[in-house]
Amino acid sequence: MTLRDAIRDNMWPRLLPVLALLAILPVWELVCRLFGIPDYVLPAPTSIFNAFLNVDMQRWMGHLWATLRVALMGFALAIIISLPLAILMVRSVFLTRTLFPFLVVIQSTPIVAVAPLIIVILGAGDAPRTVIACLISFFPIVVATTTGMLATPREMLELSRSLKASASREIWQIRLPYAVPHIFSGLKVAITLAIIGAVIAEFVAAEKGLGYFVQFSTSYFRIPQAFAALFFLSAVSLVLFKAVQVVQKTFFGWSLPAEDER
Repeated sequence: MTLRDAIRDNMWPRLLPVLALLAILPVWELVCRLFGIPDYVLPAPTSIFNAFLNVDMQRWMGHLWATLRVALMGFALAIIISLPLAILMVRSVFLTRTLFPFLVVIQSTPIVAVAPLIIVILGAGDAPRTVIACLISFFPIVVATTTGMLATPREMLELSRSLKASASREIWQIRLPYAVPHIFSGLKVAITLAIIGAVIAEFVAAEKGLGYFVQFSTSYFRIPQAFAALFFLSAVSLVLFKAVQVVQKTFFGWSLPAEDER
């Protein structure tokens, strides 16, 4: 493979999103300047960048840590709940038919409507915000894990049973390894949803965090500052999504499609 081929196959797909963003920003800036759009309606990229610089980095890091702490705790709690629940549902048709409708109801209930009730029940602090982040992120993990384990080839299951393998060995050595690609698909979705859950919780009751900072900025019509927080929040979500990908590639590289192993 030549250097040009390597750049085309490896670097170019990764550069495309960056190039697309760099192409949008000048157009955005030009439209704001030409039409004289005020910052409190739609700030220009330069105004957003200046607003980001006007907030000291220590303050940004304080808000980031408040949001990140809650999101990661909610994500971890979602994993702890979802994986055993998926295993139980795979092993019991009765549990699947009993629990799955409740999971769908929980997922379909608007978390914005439930969040104030959770805050009232659990009080102030990280506990209610962690529960909110968990509630909004656990469903993709449950569905992905259950789907992956149920998709195990029947031939493998029949072979294990013919060899007198126990039910626990069937789960841990056959079904779960086969479900790893599905599990990581659910984890990638869940980590971004955990950030959303943490932000929603901060909208309801918080004194620190990127969600609180966005709400505070908009309430005082500091729209460039709010946009800066939103872009910062998006960057954090992208980093966490990439972190899950790195974990999969590092520890479960065999679960990746051939074209993604590079």
